[in-house]
Amino acid sequence: MRFAMSIPQHVTAGGFEPAVLRSHLARIEALGFDGAWTQEQVLGSMPNLGPLELMTYAAACTERIRIGCAVLITPHHSPVHLAKSISTLDQLSRGRIEIGVGIGGRNRMLSAFGADPDTLVARFNEGLRLMRLLWTEERIDFDGRFWQLEGAAMAPKPFQKPGPPIWFGGSHPAALRRAVRDGDGFFGAGSTTTAQFAEQVRVVRAALASSGREPGSFRIAKRVYLTVDDDVERGRERMAAALQRLYGFFGSRDITPVAVYGPPDAVARGLREVAAAGAELILLNPLFDDAEQMERLAAEVLPALG
Repeated sequence: MRFAMSIPQHVTAGGFEPAVLRSHLARIEALGFDGAWTQEQVLGSMPNLGPLELMTYAAACTERIRIGCAVLITPHHSPVHLAKSISTLDQLSRGRIEIGVGIGGRNRMLSAFGADPDTLVARFNEGLRLMRLLWTEERIDFDGRFWQLEGAAMAPKPFQKPGPPIWFGGSHPAALRRAVRDGDGFFGAGSTTTAQFAEQVRVVRAALASSGREPGSFRIAKRVYLTVDDDVERGRERMAAALQRLYGFFGSRDITPVAVYGPPDAVARGLREVAAAGAELILLNPLFDDAEQMERLAAEVLPALG
């Protein structure tokens, strides 16, 4: 079992504080976490920093930990530009980058990204194929539905060969089977309950068995929104408010049941359930009091998990 921490991504009313973030990233590394991860929300009411820029900053502030994003909504990006940015970041970090990819929902403001809800899956598949070709081939000819290249070359290639590990998000069975077919791992969303995640893992494992892939070649992870609070009701109320700030822009209902909150033993129990559901990597994601929460998780929760 491995644990990673989310990187604080929300700019407060006072603005970005570089020294605070540098200290936080150094502490994530000092406490022995496996990695530090971001997520992408371009449009929304939360003041989120962009994931690729934040990952670059995190890579510059650390030396050992993996740096990831779960997930980039790749149909909202040019795969050529995205391939270049990720390759550059993988070089700058000396091979510490991991990338999550997802299609995103059809209820998003797709017109802002030049995307069409009827072609999202096709655009996602083609874009990912093009990125991998740019990472591995010296020159490519590509005659796709959405992108066309002739004699194109991109350098430098990623530091990792053939490229950074690619995790797939998603919840629909077709998306989970696509993850097994084309990805290196499945990353369960923070907005899903442990029970929903367990069902997704069953679909993934069935697809793995059918594909003949070695289970060890495919990893499973989950983001968990959580707070350690000795007062259960206070923890629930603060978590509910934080989740509403994060997801309310999209009209989401109360999704507090996805979170883990309460005293250390209750949080440890919740994380054991996520692990039992199939997570090999758990991304711990406080939504407030990031430094205090990280220290409590490291000192009071994770030791109880063995």
